[in-house]
Amino acid sequence: MSYTIRSETPDDIVGIHALTCAAFAMARHSSHTEHHIVDALRERGELSISLVAEDAGRIVGHVAISPVSVQDGSQGWFGLGPISVLPEQQGRGVGTALMQAAIEALRVQCARGCVLLGEPGYYGRFGFRAVPDLVLPGVPVEYFQALCLQPPMAQGEVDYSPAFDAVG
Repeated sequence: MSYTIRSETPDDIVGIHALTCAAFAMARHSSHTEHHIVDALRERGELSISLVAEDAGRIVGHVAISPVSVQDGSQGWFGLGPISVLPEQQGRGVGTALMQAAIEALRVQCARGCVLLGEPGYYGRFGFRAVPDLVLPGVPVEYFQALCLQPPMAQGEVDYSPAFDAVG
């Protein structure tokens, strides 16, 4: 498979919506609102980084990155997610390529760090780890992970955009 990672364009919006919906349709851990979250982040102007993986003109993956606030007042922190890959393309390196490109885009923007909610075994290989002093209320500590790009590590509760409450 030969795919390209690039920033989204206005022409990609409908495809990203459909892709995100399809990627989470059968996911047990999903609220099945991820496509609405991406749309709401875009509408609020909070989609700081939005990358697509494209194969032969078809969008096969997407990652969204938006600002988060941290209780200690740390600036320059972002939340990664949702990240979506078409079900038939999963396990082929698309998610890995999107993660690597997203982290590099954060570095280019001089971000201080990034948090995400996800499987420790998967995201640990990108340098994400649970940080006991950085928490998302109501989430098991091992699933809320951070990557510090510029020390010091932020501390306290993290708040995501109200867009994450979108349901349609």
